[in-house]
Amino acid sequence: MSKLFPTNENAIERVLRVAIGAGLLAIVFVGPQTPWGLVGIVPLATGLIGSCPLYTAFGFRTNK
Repeated sequence: MSKLFPTNENAIERVLRVAIGAGLLAIVFVGPQTPWGLVGIVPLATGLIGSCPLYTAFGFRTNK
């Protein structure tokens, strides 16, 4: 599992991703109620998991 989802995000980045993802998802239910808010699932999921597939693909890490 560690090869599939290696932890490659810093703790601060994870918190920001979760906050941004939750904010975007809120657009689906509150505000303009547009389906574009579903894009928030991506940063929310990557923030909760701690692994970004694009970081893994390009060999990039923000944690030590």
